[in-house]
Amino acid sequence: MLPIFRFPKVAIIGSGFSGLSAACYLSSFGYPVDVFEKNNSLGGRARQFNTACGFRFDMGPSWYWMPDVIESFFSDFGFSTGDFYDLEALNPQFEVVFDGESIDVPADMQQLRELFESIETGAGKQFDRFMADAQEKYEIAMSDFIYTPSLSWMEFLTPRMLAASTRLNLLTSFRTYVRKYFKDPRLLALMEFPVIFLGASPKDIPAMYSLMSYGGYGLGTWYPQGGFKSVVDAMVYIAEQKGVKFHLDTAVENIQVDDSRGISLNTSRGDIETFDYLVGSSDYKHTESLLPQVYRNYSEQYWSKKTLAPSCLIYYLGFDTKIQNLKHHTLFFEHDMDAHLRTVYDTKEWPENPLFYACCPSKTDSEVAPVGSENLFLLLPLAVGLDDAEDIREQYLEMMLSRLEKHTGAIGLKQHLVYKRSYCVSDFQKDYNAFNGNAYGLANTLKQTAVLKPSIRNKKVKNIFYTGQLTVPGPGVPPSIISGKIVAHEIKKQNL
Repeated sequence: MLPIFRFPKVAIIGSGFSGLSAACYLSSFGYPVDVFEKNNSLGGRARQFNTACGFRFDMGPSWYWMPDVIESFFSDFGFSTGDFYDLEALNPQFEVVFDGESIDVPADMQQLRELFESIETGAGKQFDRFMADAQEKYEIAMSDFIYTPSLSWMEFLTPRMLAASTRLNLLTSFRTYVRKYFKDPRLLALMEFPVIFLGASPKDIPAMYSLMSYGGYGLGTWYPQGGFKSVVDAMVYIAEQKGVKFHLDTAVENIQVDDSRGISLNTSRGDIETFDYLVGSSDYKHTESLLPQVYRNYSEQYWSKKTLAPSCLIYYLGFDTKIQNLKHHTLFFEHDMDAHLRTVYDTKEWPENPLFYACCPSKTDSEVAPVGSENLFLLLPLAVGLDDAEDIREQYLEMMLSRLEKHTGAIGLKQHLVYKRSYCVSDFQKDYNAFNGNAYGLANTLKQTAVLKPSIRNKKVKNIFYTGQLTVPGPGVPPSIISGKIVAHEIKKQNL
């Protein structure tokens, strides 16, 4: 009698987008999957919380860009995003506040072209050239590069890949590249802004990432009604329909590997469970720290040399009044971007004149705040590892509210503040075991691209994998979803 085939059991640590993605794909392939989440709700950084006074806050992601990637994920399981939530195109996509003026970024590309021309003569034509090149890079990356596991440079040595690589400007910095097209500081800020999501200064990011401009401006800025929890809930639904088991309030405290390469997880509930495969969707360095030293990919020295994406100071604010003259997304860029970025990547200190971002989802979604009220999310990028005592946080809240009042004409916003919660470096460490309190993973610098990122595969134990924003393809919601798919397919390939 032939032996009965048993699909290997898979454990996933962490329920962020990469973990949920891996769980959906692996369970659809037939693998029994258990997801262990240390917090009391699913979604990782994309968790959501409700207040007693009627506000509902997304805790993390707020920019819905690269909608084609998210649509592709649901399509893989026979669904569309519309089966789970409504997407609303934002117009303007966002507003940028400069010193003495502000600019609305329209959703229509022709209007955006005209805006560029109105700011700098000839910039309309240059915008067309820039966006055509950005679209080409985006299409090359999406079809050839971004779905590779990046386990070897040989993956990139195909004729198609080599031909494409010459058009990606890998050895040119994004800052240098943008300045070939535009000169006005406002246009430079508009074009450099999208790559800040990649976790590094534009001078340190390859020009290849102009593709982000197409992923944002070209494909539009959207809002999922219900917030990003709608995306999380949709992914959880698919996973549960495929039989995935979720274990909330269950931290993995250590990982043991036996002689037959079985993997045992010791959890905070006192359980010991054994699996055939492990996927670390939690912070990569933290996952490694749970393993015996002999089975880790990287040393402390290795991690100390990595360039991390920023951490941030976030404030979740509820006001009992409407705030006029405020868009869904607003970037406050009144001060010098480079001066702020130097404090993040070089001097590692709190900025004197910070840039920050305001998200007001109650402008688009009536369910996130009581009637007549406003839901406001403020985010200020910071260096990792900073002291984030409450009095320091409050100083920066005062700065941000003052600039918000100046821009909107609102008076006495603090008197209308009925809910306030801050979130900063130490909170990222506590809630997500985030290395040095990073918020966005590993910076996408040239030296930390593709094969030069931490490997998705454990080099010593073939049935341990890693996914998420500290490995390929990088930080952000769409890349994290792709990361989970890559790992799931690598595990599948081992069992063909």
